Amino acid sequence: MTRVAAIDCGTNSIRLLVADADPATGELVELARRMEIVRLGQGVDRTGRLAPEALERTFAACREYAAVIREHGAEKVRFVATSASRDAENRDDFVRGVLDILGVEPEVISGDQEAAFSFDGATKELAGRDDLAKPYLVVDIGGGSTEFVVGDDRVRAARSVDIGCVRMTERHLVRDGVVSDPPSPEGAEAIRADVTAALDLAGESVPITSAATLVGLAGTVTTVAAIALGLEEYDSEAIHHSRVSLEQVREITARLLASTHAERAAIGAMHPGRVDVIASGALILQAVMERTGAREVVVSEHDILDGIAWNCASAE
Repeated sequence: MTRVAAIDCGTNSIRLLVADADPATGELVELARRMEIVRLGQGVDRTGRLAPEALERTFAACREYAAVIREHGAEKVRFVATSASRDAENRDDFVRGVLDILGVEPEVISGDQEAAFSFDGATKELAGRDDLAKPYLVVDIGGGSTEFVVGDDRVRAARSVDIGCVRMTERHLVRDGVVSDPPSPEGAEAIRADVTAALDLAGESVPITSAATLVGLAGTVTTVAAIALGLEEYDSEAIHHSRVSLEQVREITARLLASTHAERAAIGAMHPGRVDVIASGALILQAVMERTGAREVVVSEHDILDGIAWNCASAE
């Protein structure tokens, strides 16, 4: 086995996985998993630049992760950056900061690469399960973008589109720097329109209606699952491979859209960093399920981070 450290830095969160991985057998033994909400993509959709305070929050998390990586003695480290840093004019500041702290240069990957990593991370352990038919449609709802990947034993088609819970919130639910409380009906309709257009775009290159099993990834999906399960606190083991019906997603989305910030924050399984963006994310999930015809979503706690770890272990 190879001990690897994989870091996924997205628009809303930065996450670390330290694991022993054996690509030959498909075994992945998790040693440490961390997540921090740093909102790196704060304002990027509007300004085109990474905000200084967002960079500092991200670098602070990197310093904590560097200590965890040293503690576990990882042989290989891979840092992957996604939507926010792809879009930013000042991404060189981000690259230099990460290199100084972790000693590795962040790879600003393409949407297609992001999709492939997500697919590998979510589906490797599904092989041989009779209750989940192929092909899979893996949907990774991030902060700035959403990836759609169709495949069976490997990726057949993939597309990344610029809808995400942070991007949609900032674009349609923020007025004068404040998130509408509760989310405004007009803002929700504008989000639905953007998501509809993005689904049209994704469908041009990915057969999103042809999959037999919908697999949902990332914080929006896992948080909706936690609410559906009635969890008083976030429980990764209970959430992993749970199934949430379309009817449940519709009910939860309606509840989140009608809730104030305080009411959403009082949900036991809600991470504080998701309170303002979860309604937008739930709208995206509902629209995806309605468009694809999925009656349920299989929720995976294993995602792009696990895919990065596999790839890191396989690399020469």
